[in-house]
Amino acid sequence: MIDHISLQTDDFAAATAWYDAVLAPLGYARVMNFGGVAGYGPVDGIPAFWLGTASDPGGRQTHIAFSAADRDAVLAFHRVAAELGGEVLHEPRVWPEYHPDYFGAFVRDPDGNNVEAVCHRPAE
Repeated sequence: MIDHISLQTDDFAAATAWYDAVLAPLGYARVMNFGGVAGYGPVDGIPAFWLGTASDPGGRQTHIAFSAADRDAVLAFHRVAAELGGEVLHEPRVWPEYHPDYFGAFVRDPDGNNVEAVCHRPAE
């Protein structure tokens, strides 16, 4: 159900140093790092926990991504969220900066959180 989650920090260097240290004994490490965003996961795996520089002072937007079985499910998630008045943050598309088959859509829930549906499978 949960694909990944992301938290925001005011001090990226301090937060990543802390997570680097506390996640190591659990077998996790920083496996991606770009533009004020760090992704943590198994040393040889895909990140499931993300840490980013806070972009909204005074607020702590949480990001959560739900796994979708296929790209049609991502499209349906996006359609339903938009019909319910959810702010569309990013239309459904491939995000090659994450990996070649990453297909996701991002919306804001009624409380302002960034909610995503993602499929990691190639197009059929």
